[in-house]
Amino acid sequence: MDGTLVDTEVLWWRSTERIARGLGHELTDADAPEVVGRAVEDTAAHLVRVSGGGDPSEVARGLTADFFRAVEAGAPMRPGAQRLLTALEAQGVPFALVSASPRLVVDSVVGGSLAHVPFAFTLSADDTDRTKPHPDPYRSAAERFGADVRDCVAVEDSPDGAASAEAAGCRVLVVPSLLEVPPSPVRTFARSLEEVTPELLRACLRGGVPRQDRPGSQAARPSSSTTPST
Repeated sequence: MDGTLVDTEVLWWRSTERIARGLGHELTDADAPEVVGRAVEDTAAHLVRVSGGGDPSEVARGLTADFFRAVEAGAPMRPGAQRLLTALEAQGVPFALVSASPRLVVDSVVGGSLAHVPFAFTLSADDTDRTKPHPDPYRSAAERFGADVRDCVAVEDSPDGAASAEAAGCRVLVVPSLLEVPPSPVRTFARSLEEVTPELLRACLRGGVPRQDRPGSQAARPSSSTTPST
């Protein structure tokens, strides 16, 4: 969801910046691997470690509340997302949303920016014992579909999301957002969802396609002037 279908990674970074500042820590590029694509609890634990203060549970609640307010104000879809979802629906390809965000945030986005999208179901960080980068979310999604996980393609934008899907046994299509995602034999790369078609997803199941040329170097975090794409 975040950074893949909707442009919420920037919102998440800014929420984390605000909470970190309240703990006396200024977020930098060095924090990005513990923020981008990570579960709320993981980021909260990181902020407590680097700031030397705060209660992880309270920090997690603060992060969730701040991010929820930002998402409620509007989370635009990523370029190409609507076209791809429409094509999948037209061809009868079932798809679900598998997110490391809390259920509160998932429901807000699915009831707002993605209200018109016919997901088979949604999975949030609250729906499995462990969330990304562990394999539990994608294994659970395959079970919900009644499908072999090896017949599923996960579309991901972050290192943790790609690691989760790969560990579960999925083929992975990576469309990076804020962090560069390392290659692997089961990962196919695209620069944008505007390049992605149902045919490309089927090619992933057949063993993938040649890796797309990397886009320009990925920014580890948005600058203060970054505006979400529309």
